[in-house]
Amino acid sequence: MRQVLPRAPGALLGLVLIVLLCLYAGVGPYVSPWSPTDVDYGSLSAPPGPEHWFGTNRIGQDVFAQTARGLQKSLLIGLFVALAGTAFAALVGTCAGYFGGWTDRALTFLVDVFLVVPGFLVLVVVAPALRGAGWVAYAGALAALGWMLTARAVRATALSLRERPYVTAARHMGVPPLRIVRRHILPHMISFLITHATLATAGAVISEAGLSYFGFGVQPPDVSLGTLIADSTEAALTYPWMFFFPTGMLLCFVLAVNLVGEALRRALDFSAARTEVPA
Repeated sequence: MRQVLPRAPGALLGLVLIVLLCLYAGVGPYVSPWSPTDVDYGSLSAPPGPEHWFGTNRIGQDVFAQTARGLQKSLLIGLFVALAGTAFAALVGTCAGYFGGWTDRALTFLVDVFLVVPGFLVLVVVAPALRGAGWVAYAGALAALGWMLTARAVRATALSLRERPYVTAARHMGVPPLRIVRRHILPHMISFLITHATLATAGAVISEAGLSYFGFGVQPPDVSLGTLIADSTEAALTYPWMFFFPTGMLLCFVLAVNLVGEALRRALDFSAARTEVPA
């Protein structure tokens, strides 16, 4: 891995950006003298300054505190969606590819059904019912509609791996199927799954921001990057700090995750090429 990472100088930049953004999201609300809900009636639409580091919005709320809270919520949702979706895709794809037969047919049919479902329209329909259930339910709905293509890729890999000599030998020796999957199938997929989970985090953050922008995601009084961008779009030219701080955080995070994800893919592929799983 050390031989591959130096060849991707952007990975270091991405890692630094991710660390800084996570620190801002985690520590920002505590170091700011203002909370996301505080209103300073004497500083309406005030530009950045000593009292309000990122300025204020049209009703006097501190943009620094609000952006930190919005980034925190977007990161939580993105991480939850990426991990849950990748784990479920790995489970479905591995079972379908390794066990085959009716298991493969049933799970493949399930994947095909979910693939033809218009995810955005489903979320628009169910969003009103999730408004009182909290962000976990909303993130769960996002994860439930974004795992299918990954499951197909995992299934194809499992189909190939189950014919390897060491897997066939383990089956003939009476090794339990779950143990074969754990020792001989999943280790060959770990590179793909880690890379996918990393990149899926950025995709989930973008999806959350897009849905929240149109009013179907995080609901007031809570905020996310999507709601902040939506609320400040009309003021992008007249009061640019309201729009460009949350938008900049979103762009920086997506760029950083893509840089790190690409470096991880190359590093893990390099390591996997040099490592053989024992039979």
